[in-house]
Amino acid sequence: MRYIRYICIAIFALALISVALANRDMVELEVLPQEVAGWFAVTPSVQLPLFLVILGSIVAGLLVGFVWEWIREHGERAEKARLARETRRLEREVARLKGEKHKGKDEVLALLDEAS
Repeated sequence: MRYIRYICIAIFALALISVALANRDMVELEVLPQEVAGWFAVTPSVQLPLFLVILGSIVAGLLVGFVWEWIREHGERAEKARLARETRRLEREVARLKGEKHKGKDEVLALLDEAS
């Protein structure tokens, strides 16, 4: 299974390298549309290789997806934490009740009773 993972990583790496080599031309990336840039009297733009724009877009999309999923799962994580707290509380209560049940008994009999 590990080798399959390494093969997949190698294929993805080769694909990314081939995209980068095929798209080395410089492109101008404008931060604001021309209409909006005219309002502020600025035209922010940067010259980048096309493959950086493509790979940057992929990374940005992944980050947005990860954050979106993390926010979406907040309710499930909160419920799991609540159930874990309730489980710990109930385990403490069971231990306390067993201690009260065996109070005043012989220790050996209490251990045998607790084991069954």
